[in-house]
Amino acid sequence: MIARRKTRQIQVGKVRVGGDAPITVQSMTKTDTRDVDATVDQIWALEAAGCEIVRLAVPVREAAEKLAEIRKQIRIPLIADIHFNYKLAVIALEQGVDGLRLNPGNIGARWCVEEVIKVASERKIPIRIGVNAGSLEKELLQKFNGPTAEGMAQSGLRHIRILEDLGYREIKVSLKASDPRMMIEAYRMLADQVDYPFHLGVTEAGTPTAGTIKSSVGIGTLLAEGIGDTIRVSLSADPVEEVRVGLEILKSLGLRKEGLTFVACPSCGRADIDLVGLAKEVEQRMIPFSNKNIHVAVMGCEVNGPGEARAADLGVAGGKGIGLIFRKGAVIRKVPEARIVDALMEEVAKLAAEREADKAAPVDD
Repeated sequence: MIARRKTRQIQVGKVRVGGDAPITVQSMTKTDTRDVDATVDQIWALEAAGCEIVRLAVPVREAAEKLAEIRKQIRIPLIADIHFNYKLAVIALEQGVDGLRLNPGNIGARWCVEEVIKVASERKIPIRIGVNAGSLEKELLQKFNGPTAEGMAQSGLRHIRILEDLGYREIKVSLKASDPRMMIEAYRMLADQVDYPFHLGVTEAGTPTAGTIKSSVGIGTLLAEGIGDTIRVSLSADPVEEVRVGLEILKSLGLRKEGLTFVACPSCGRADIDLVGLAKEVEQRMIPFSNKNIHVAVMGCEVNGPGEARAADLGVAGGKGIGLIFRKGAVIRKVPEARIVDALMEEVAKLAAEREADKAAPVDD
């Protein structure tokens, strides 16, 4: 078991963050927040994939004024992402958001911060202090000769003290950089100085391949050390992919057991089927089942295939022109190669329906 850093607990809507609460997975919509229908559709897709908290960009007043309408149509907590304009933060709070992401140091004079805190206090809405290496204060850039972990930690601490001076402690903190090593060191430095929950992420991580690797290194390293209470994987991709990667990071460290587990062998010269193509197709078809507790294995030959497939809820072991579909260790179907994916997905849908029916069944006293 990984020993978690002890932190204060805050409430983001119905979701607890910090303390002994499970580590949550977040994402951010990539729609124009003013487009309510598109934004709501994307939030529902994110929730279906396993997203537990969603953040929306609020760059203009019109976007802020749409938040209540969006909030009414979704189920997961909604965070407003605010920069520079304290009035947008006040409007967002009045619209009923569940949290704010801002930097107290970039939304104006102290009285501007006080106005935001006054409204946040009335509603007990948490604020995430979001420090990015790319937008550090000029004096910190000069002091440390550019963006550094030390500068990020100092910036975070400076913003924390602003809120503490106003008597507000419903806080979580992020210290993001595109360099995983820098963000790791920044979080480590601040972890010893405050007890607020941390939101982890490697910002501007990049396209899915590079971004997944950088995020896994940065986020995974800190989580393995017990640092981190909520995470967001930032990718230049559909935000659903961010959620999938985030869940996989948690599952790989044993910090999350819920959700889809998908394994596939790497293929080799023994494979008699196109294992790589098969695995990609199954993985894509499994997206609607991302938040289901189902273990699926796609294997390519008789060496490890049957054993791995039998260890899964459902699996396939490929042979020359055929596929054997396993369920809990027993072969249930033998199908032609062209039918492998469809047959496997039929069994996945059937298993998911059975488990939903079991959950809905009344329990005898």
